[in-house]
Formats: sequence, C-alpha cells, structure tokens
Amino acid sequence: MNPLLQAYLLLVFAIITEVLGTAFLVKSEGFTRLVPSLCVILLYGCSFYSLSQVTKTLNIGVVYAIWSGVGIIFTVILGYYLFKQVLDTPALIGIGFIVLGVLVMNLFSKTIGH
Repeated sequence: MNPLLQAYLLLVFAIITEVLGTAFLVKSEGFTRLVPSLCVILLYGCSFYSLSQVTKTLNIGVVYAIWSGVGIIFTVILGYYLFKQVLDTPALIGIGFIVLGVLVMNLFSKTIGH
C-alpha cells in the first residue's frame, strides 16, 4: 500500500479514536466512573500511538492540525447529537475557519509529506 495513503488512513483512525475518547471523557464524569474512564485511556492511547506512526510519513505540524481540526468538527457533531450541546454563531464561524485552514493546508501546502 502507498505509504502516504497508509498514513492518511492511520490519521483517520487516530481522529476517530480521539473523538470517541472525548465522548467517553464526558461519560466518565471527571474520571469517577470506571468503565468510561478506562475507555478514555484506551481510546486516547490508540489515538496517540496512531499519531506517532503517522509522523513517520507526514509533517508533525500538518498531522496535528488535521487531527485537532477534524477532531473538533466531529466532536462538535457528536456533542450536538449525543449530549444536546448547541453552539452559537460565533463558535460555528470559528469552527468554519478551522475547516478552511485544514482545507488550505491539504490543497495548497507543499509541506504535507517529508
């Protein structure tokens, strides 16, 4: 498999596990509930391990920007549907800028791989 494609697939996995870990973070109620707390640790561990592997192929700044930016978007969506958390217009505009930044990097930056 193409190393760049493999890195991006691993990055997708890192994003998914980070978002799920964040959902369990809410459910852990400040690490007072055992099972959700263990899920947080396991999922964040998987996410960070995956990120460490992705940085063998992609620039760390780009990796972190994509991971955090896309993670924010999916966390907002998850928060809305699972926890009924609604964001106001300025928050949504800010997230829109994050999306724009991730798109600009991926479409126009020449520092994606190293």
